[in-house]
Amino acid sequence: MEYFSGSYKQEDVRFLVTLIEPTPTDIQTKEAHIRLGRHYSEMISNEYEPSKEYLDIFYQALELNKHRVAQDVLRLSKAIATQSKPILVSLLRAGTPIGVLIKRTLAYHFGIDAPHYSISIIRDKGIDTHALHHIVARHPHSQLIFIDGWTGKGAIKQELDSFIAYYNQTYNQNLSNALYVLSDIAGVANYSGGHEDYLIPSSALNSTVSGLVSRSVLNPQYTHEGEFHGVKFYREFQKSDLSNFYIDTIMQEITALNSTDVLPIFRANAAIATQMRAYITSLQKRFDIGNINYIKPGIGETTRVLLRRDPYKILLRNPKENRVRHIVKLADEKGIETICDPNLPYGCVGIIKDKA
Repeated sequence: MEYFSGSYKQEDVRFLVTLIEPTPTDIQTKEAHIRLGRHYSEMISNEYEPSKEYLDIFYQALELNKHRVAQDVLRLSKAIATQSKPILVSLLRAGTPIGVLIKRTLAYHFGIDAPHYSISIIRDKGIDTHALHHIVARHPHSQLIFIDGWTGKGAIKQELDSFIAYYNQTYNQNLSNALYVLSDIAGVANYSGGHEDYLIPSSALNSTVSGLVSRSVLNPQYTHEGEFHGVKFYREFQKSDLSNFYIDTIMQEITALNSTDVLPIFRANAAIATQMRAYITSLQKRFDIGNINYIKPGIGETTRVLLRRDPYKILLRNPKENRVRHIVKLADEKGIETICDPNLPYGCVGIIKDKA
């Protein structure tokens, strides 16, 4: 079977997806449909190549944080290296570049050739069952390692927990629901580089840092029963693709690190998770937001709001910080109000319009 690898090298990742050509929905129309109850995964908006000014900010963010990312990838890789027969399963799409980095790091520092798959997980819909079947059938006695980029409110971790419990019971399996991320501001990931909200450079771009692959789409108009979830492959962005450049840049840092000097891994933290829930509740009251899914805490999630959704307001702890420069730039380009709130427990929070 020939696997699809997006714009990554074939040995780096196997995307378990169905390639589709969805009709794009403009952001305002998409948001209107979501407010009326349609699921976000049924629609996808056009992506656009970033401007030179925005790319300059990405390159600066990469220079600023590449060593931090490298350290955190090595932390996760060292923890994974202790597992028996690890199979890397990155969650589309933010988890994919992290999965590629971990795969390469396991090989370089620990001599482990771990297969790496990237599969769809969708809030309220779960993991792509057919993709998981595919992996389990080919690696029946291995340890699946679920990888994402970061946590926001912890919704994906909750989705992962719920789905794996269902899958294990339904199909008589014993899969682990452990999640590995670089930054766990929600305090829910089993393994992470820490709980600080820092700028992971790959969060600042869309498909052009994720193998030219869109986020996943689940819509019977494009995929049929028994097929993997759908994605669009943005061939038209090949000249702007930074996916392999990003991997190579971080790997230069990782190969220079000594694996015996790795910092300790972080685990889930109930106190942080409780603080997160309380803060989200306070924001709901403050801005009269009925749906908790319209509040996106953290740099990674706020970036996604500005790139893919219809923002209402952006809260910033310190608008002059380097880690939120791209947030300020995007908000300015879109004419979105930014509010300075020095009491934020994160670098920023994105709030989506929940009313027309």
